[in-house]
Amino acid sequence: MTAAFDVDWSASPELIVAQITAHATRMESPCGDGTMVWHRWDGPADQPLGTAPTRPPVILMHGGWGSWTHWIKTIPALAAHGTVYAADLPGMGDSADAPEPHNGDTMSAVVAEGIEAILPEGSPYLAVGFSFGGVMATLSAARLGARCRGLTLVGAAGFAKLHFVVGGIVVPDLALPDAEIDALHRQNLTLLMFADPDKIDPLALHVHRLNIARGRVRTRRISLSSALLDALPDVVSPITGIWGTEDSTGGGVGDILKRRDLIRRYQPDCRFDIIDGAGHWIMYETPDAFMDTVMNHLAEFEGQA
Repeated sequence: MTAAFDVDWSASPELIVAQITAHATRMESPCGDGTMVWHRWDGPADQPLGTAPTRPPVILMHGGWGSWTHWIKTIPALAAHGTVYAADLPGMGDSADAPEPHNGDTMSAVVAEGIEAILPEGSPYLAVGFSFGGVMATLSAARLGARCRGLTLVGAAGFAKLHFVVGGIVVPDLALPDAEIDALHRQNLTLLMFADPDKIDPLALHVHRLNIARGRVRTRRISLSSALLDALPDVVSPITGIWGTEDSTGGGVGDILKRRDLIRRYQPDCRFDIIDGAGHWIMYETPDAFMDTVMNHLAEFEGQA
C-alpha cells in the first residue's frame, strides 16, 4: 500500500523508529503534573490550496502498556491519505504519569482535553482505538460528541466478562541478561499479541520491550471493566469494529460476535470485520489486511461526515 514517506524496514529497530519519528511533529497537552505526548504525521502535501481535507484527521490510541509504536507498521500508509495523530496515553510512553485515581473517567478526561488542545477549535476527527485504547477512544468520543465523526474499535477492551484474561504473562527481572529478557518478552508476545510467533521480529521485540519498561499505569482493571459498554449510548458517531479470529483476548469468534451484537444494540448498521488468522496486535501481525480493512471503515465515515 502507498506510504506517505519511505521507511527502510530492513534497518535496525532503533533506526526504523527514528525514521518514522523524524517525519512527525511532537505535540503536548496537560496531563497530571506534566504533559501528554502526541505525534502528528501530516497528510499529502499536494492538496490544492484552499480546499478542505478529504477526511478529518485520524487519531490513533494504543493498547495497555504501549505507546504510539503499537501503530508503527500502519502510520506511513495511513498518513498517505490524510493527517494522523498518535497518542502516548497517560502514564505510558513519553507521557507524564496519569492523574489519580487511575480509572476510565479520569484518564479519558485527560485524553479528551488533549484532543481539544491539539486540534483546531471545533474541528472533527476520526478515532481508531486498539485494546485499552479502544476504551479511551470510546470514552473520549462520548465526551466530545459530534466532533468525533467515526470510531473504529480494534480488538477493544472494556467489554466486561467478554474480555478473556491471558494467563502466563511474566514481567522480566531487569537484572537478567538481555537474551533472557528478550526470550520472556517473546513468550509474552506469543501468548498475548501474536497468533503466529514467526511474525515476532526484532522490531516487535524492540518496541514491546521499550513500551513495557515505560508503562506506569495498571490498565487491566479498566480493560476488564464495562467502561466501553457503559459509554456506548453516549457515542453519537458511527462505530465500527475490527478483530482477528485468533485474538487472545477475544475468547473465540463466538464471543467476538457477541461484542458486535452489543454494539449493534445502539448502532444496528455497525460495520464489523473479523480478519482470519490475525491475533490481538492485528495491525502489526497482518498490516496489509488491516490497512485494507481500516481504510474501508474510514471511507465509510467520510460518507457520513
